[in-house]
Amino acid sequence: MFDAEKVDETLMDITPGLPGTDNFQHWPPWRPSVVETARRVLDYTGGTLVMSMTVLDEQYWHEITTGPAHHAVAVRHFVLHADQDTLRGRIGGDAVLGPRSPFRLKYLEPHAEVAGTWLDGEAVIVDTTHIAPAQSALRIAEAVKS
Repeated sequence: MFDAEKVDETLMDITPGLPGTDNFQHWPPWRPSVVETARRVLDYTGGTLVMSMTVLDEQYWHEITTGPAHHAVAVRHFVLHADQDTLRGRIGGDAVLGPRSPFRLKYLEPHAEVAGTWLDGEAVIVDTTHIAPAQSALRIAEAVKS
């Protein structure tokens, strides 16, 4: 399991700092750094790498997904979907990422705008509105097997 947001944490620690932005994904080094990190982890460990991230910009998504293809790494894209009320409740009740909730809430509407467009066309949609995380993981594992 690789959390691609750890790459942005590294970029945020650069001194004197990268140009200001409202989203780390806008930094040009972020996308190739995610690809390169994922590739190197797979080279080292083998197996399957699960990488969680939300990418709502189609160009950025293609940059991230075509990178592994240059190294013969297959990419399977799953969108974990839930209705906005469910997402608001989950974000609001998240004791681990609590202070980051406003950042996450900011992207609910943009996510809804791309749902049903290129994002859904590139992915297997897993509706998580009424199922537990373990059930979501099982559905993805079953889809990967087929």
